[in-house]
Amino acid sequence: MSKNRLAGLPSLHRKVLLGSVLIIGCAILMPSRHELIPQRIPVQLDIDAILSQNIAIPTTELLEPAADFQKQIVKGDTLSGLFEQGGVDQQTMYKVLEADLNVLALDTLKPGNNIQFWLNDAGELQKLSLYFDASRQVIFSRFDDGSFNVDEINIEGIWRDRAVSGQIHGSFYLSAQKMGLNAGEIQRVESLLKEKLNFARDLRAGDKFSVLMNDQYIDGEATGNSHVLGVTIDRGSSSINAYQHSDGNFYDEQGQSLARAFQRIPLAKNYRISSRFNPHRHHPVTGRTSPHNGTDFAIPIGTKIVAPGDGIVSLVTNHRFAGKYIVIDHGNKYRTRYLHLSKFLVHKGQRVSRGQVIGLSGNTGRVTGPHLHYEFHINGRPVDSMKAKIPMASKLSSKQMSEFSQIVKVRKMMMGIA
Repeated sequence: MSKNRLAGLPSLHRKVLLGSVLIIGCAILMPSRHELIPQRIPVQLDIDAILSQNIAIPTTELLEPAADFQKQIVKGDTLSGLFEQGGVDQQTMYKVLEADLNVLALDTLKPGNNIQFWLNDAGELQKLSLYFDASRQVIFSRFDDGSFNVDEINIEGIWRDRAVSGQIHGSFYLSAQKMGLNAGEIQRVESLLKEKLNFARDLRAGDKFSVLMNDQYIDGEATGNSHVLGVTIDRGSSSINAYQHSDGNFYDEQGQSLARAFQRIPLAKNYRISSRFNPHRHHPVTGRTSPHNGTDFAIPIGTKIVAPGDGIVSLVTNHRFAGKYIVIDHGNKYRTRYLHLSKFLVHKGQRVSRGQVIGLSGNTGRVTGPHLHYEFHINGRPVDSMKAKIPMASKLSSKQMSEFSQIVKVRKMMMGIA
């Protein structure tokens, strides 16, 4: 439109026309909202193809390298032979044995256990693992100075009760085995009642038995570790029974102990204690924690050592650092050790009674002078023999009987005994 024609329009028309032009111009210059939204184009994804690809997912967890040597122990294996097969020299084996002095695990290896060696780039032993079962593992780790640290790993797991009942047909051993008890469990039952029953002579066909076992499980798998909680043998008019109390000892229903009580020390008289039990003892030179798991008695060479309670000798051996030593099992819960002896007077598998002489003291192994190193273990762990609560009486008190009677009542129900 020309300027002359615009000027010829009425004033109101000119204002309306100019306003319309201004509005249209602003609308053209204003950014479009649709231009800010990107166009989305649908694409079909092949999910199966993506999942089938091996895509590496980063992880912060470092996997332990495979052992350089691994072997399941078989009958006839020796410690020196195992180290030789693993490419580890004898001098290193001695250093491992020295570290093992506080645990003495290498002496307890048996067929079925596993041993593993890890070597460093120089071919030196860096780590050694002993696998006994799912509940127990012992690991030796090398220090920078070439010595070794030892760690004992014990997993408690879950314990489940198992009742086994049956009748005598033939021998007790075969009858119990038929109902699910293994050789070790049968031996524990027979040992438990040995003072009250002759299993070969006193039982008759038709006699009934019931045993309550307590089995260990880890991740749902049985470890093979078990305890006897109660046993009853019914011979018609008479019944023989034994139940484990909370103190670990066994008593009949009247609270009479089935085994003679323990004595506090394995000696005929008191001697000076030269070193006490100390699980947190620090080495004065290295500063490392080196627990002292027993009590040392300063006694002359040749002093008689006696069993503090009834039991079965489970080990008689000679150790480079522990010297001549003996281990006695006293039932489900208790075990004792005697180190640095000069002479053995018992053999493996032998039954011993409280007060029986088992050996003579000495100074064998790594010692600074003649003494007896005595260890008391409860449930596989060392405790202070001078302070531990161990059965010191042959009959339960009235107060103890109240608790024991409730234990017996519950276990009878579990065993199906009225």
